[in-house]
Amino acid sequence: MATPATRDQFIDYVLRKIGAPVIEINVAEDQIEDRVDEAVSYWRDYHYNGSQLVYLKHQITAADKANGYITLPLGLLGISRVFDLSTSISTGSGIFNVQYQFVLNNLEDITGYNVQNYYMTMQHLEFLQEILVGKPLIRYNKHVNRLYIDIDQDFLVEGEYIIIEAYDVIDPDAYPDVWGDRWLQNYAAALIREQWGLNLTKFTGMSLVGGVQFNGEQILQEAREDRQKMEEDALTSLQPLTYNFIG
Repeated sequence: MATPATRDQFIDYVLRKIGAPVIEINVAEDQIEDRVDEAVSYWRDYHYNGSQLVYLKHQITAADKANGYITLPLGLLGISRVFDLSTSISTGSGIFNVQYQFVLNNLEDITGYNVQNYYMTMQHLEFLQEILVGKPLIRYNKHVNRLYIDIDQDFLVEGEYIIIEAYDVIDPDAYPDVWGDRWLQNYAAALIREQWGLNLTKFTGMSLVGGVQFNGEQILQEAREDRQKMEEDALTSLQPLTYNFIG
């Protein structure tokens, strides 16, 4: 069969993966939907394919200054940083900017043969900026969905823009290729198998016609082992290297 492209195709694929229709999967539709939601949620939080780096442009409003926070779009996992809003040691615009003046006075060296002095000077200015001014402190929680920037509110100029570096979840409705993700398929299968085994445990020892017995405990144990192994793998090997964000 072709790669699943919708939620329903994904569910059918996962059920076939664990034995349907040859074996009756004793899991209610609502339970299946819940396990798929749980799988997608975990995949977004801990798998590098579940989120993407985005840059959000926000125009400061009077309400932002009055509230002391900025309301962000729903679905963001976390905030990495906000580009400098604080006072800079190289303030100035146009010909009065420190970087402009340095390049102007060292143009021959830069264009001729040596950019080492320029590079080291820019690194030194960045170091001074970090030591003398620092970066704006930010606070964010994805459940509150408010970005607090802990600086003097005078630096938030109404009408000006700030750039926010954030991680946004991948929406399967917008990107149906998500349903073809192999890790997500295997993880959803493990969760549904675990639910299946949990449902069958109440029939442990009950015999069917022909002497066949339910063995929900074995299904439950195997599914839990698979789930735990996949979660450990996601936590140790599959997270983006830049997941040091707030939120």
